[in-house]
Amino acid sequence: MAIIQVKDLHISFKKEKKKIFERQQYIEVLKGISFSIAENEILGLVGESGCGKTTLAKAILGLIQVETGAVIHRSKYPQMIFQDPTGSLNPSKTVSFILQEPLKNCTNMRAAERLEKVKWMLGEVGLSKEYLQRYPGELSGGQKQRVSIAQSLMLGSKFLVADEPVSSLDVTIQAQVLNLIKDLQKRHSLSILFISHDLRVVYQLCERVMIMKDGLIVESGTRNEIYKNPQNDYTKKLLKSAGLRD
Repeated sequence: MAIIQVKDLHISFKKEKKKIFERQQYIEVLKGISFSIAENEILGLVGESGCGKTTLAKAILGLIQVETGAVIHRSKYPQMIFQDPTGSLNPSKTVSFILQEPLKNCTNMRAAERLEKVKWMLGEVGLSKEYLQRYPGELSGGQKQRVSIAQSLMLGSKFLVADEPVSSLDVTIQAQVLNLIKDLQKRHSLSILFISHDLRVVYQLCERVMIMKDGLIVESGTRNEIYKNPQNDYTKKLLKSAGLRD
């Protein structure tokens, strides 16, 4: 059963006017996007910068207005894992405060219960309770991303949007975070829209893949269908540029 359905999604942005009385023009960023994500599925979304990936992510999470079409959720508290965790973690607050904040705002849990939940969640992402009183500036890039992932799971969300979550990390840490995401997905029965420009990363993680170009899904299929038998010329070009096709 689908945990999320996107139906014929269109989004346009206003084009900047060069003259005061010039007629307003629009740039269509998403051009009729439709897809669904099943329960316990990781769906990869691949495309070059500027193709509309992040706009789609924001539309799914209700962060920008949809022009026409619909996004239908069956998940409570959908969350995003950001590319740069530094921007999503308040530098003036401790890890304990950051992770307790969603529980303060959305639950009736007492302080002691919140703290126990935070300790447990830190363990889930591979961090000890020693990190509770640390500030984001005292953490490495990989540790910040682990805290960001923990933050996205504090309310028990079953659907996450991961927008280039490892692109700012070095290769060794990338592998560790990818393994963590894969492990959490299995243990917490998560559905994930995994957005990336890196076809190698997507191959490691995703069962199904969509290729996006200029606001359109130009090809979608299973991992083997996309990587071993691509049909669209743009998909072939991306695979070739990544060294995954002759």
